[in-house]
Amino acid sequence: MPLIVMCGYPCSGKTQRAEELKKYFEDGTDRKVHIVGDGVLGVERNGVYADSQKEKNVRASLKAEVERKVNKDDIVILDSLNYIKGYRYELFCLIKHAQTPHCLVYCLTSNEQSSLWNMSRDAAEQYSQDIFDALVQRFEAPDSRNRWDSPLFTILKDDTLPFEALSDAIFKRKAPPPNQSTQSQPLSSANFLYELDKITQDVLMAIFNAQKTSVPGDQISVPGATEKVELTRNINMAELRKLRRQFISYSKMHPTENTGQISNMFVQYLNKSFH
Repeated sequence: MPLIVMCGYPCSGKTQRAEELKKYFEDGTDRKVHIVGDGVLGVERNGVYADSQKEKNVRASLKAEVERKVNKDDIVILDSLNYIKGYRYELFCLIKHAQTPHCLVYCLTSNEQSSLWNMSRDAAEQYSQDIFDALVQRFEAPDSRNRWDSPLFTILKDDTLPFEALSDAIFKRKAPPPNQSTQSQPLSSANFLYELDKITQDVLMAIFNAQKTSVPGDQISVPGATEKVELTRNINMAELRKLRRQFISYSKMHPTENTGQISNMFVQYLNKSFH
């Protein structure tokens, strides 16, 4: 069933809005509503958001929990910052594969208002000012022109949630159609595995060699791809190999019959991962 993704600054009212949605759907339907979020995982905010690797692990855990709970009957609400557009894209790919609709609820507040709400919390629940400021600075606001941020409901602090419109968005819309990168197909060709391994290795070497003469901001052409790698920073070989392994694992579960698209799919995956 549908996924509702909450999004906003730290202390912007996301958890309160998630609880309002949970109550509305539980009172008005016979469906179970699951809230997945930092609180469920017992996340220690200042420790996690001060360490990029810990933060990545938490995001991965939240995504895995969403994937476990998404089914044909229940509603899942993801109550976290969800401030990285690449992560919201990953969630979009997840719901495409699960063949279920989704929507985004953006709790829009000013930096000042969220900071006041943060300071009004119990000391144990507060973000430190340094962490709060860093998260606000890194925040990538959703944009309804992006298919992974649409349909988008932007909620101000004094607004009432548009429950009926939200309900229509997740119950009356069709699920986004699967595409070659998400549609499950039988893995019957040994040639696919060979091509997957060879093409992704060629792409990695092209990126690694190009970085010797490139600077962040350059676009790198790679073999077999019409799209270019957007080099936002220097990427070491260890990280490239890790991303390649992740892409190969995903592609084995969701292979494409058109091996000519592997390069472009891998480039798209890398560009999302680099941002």
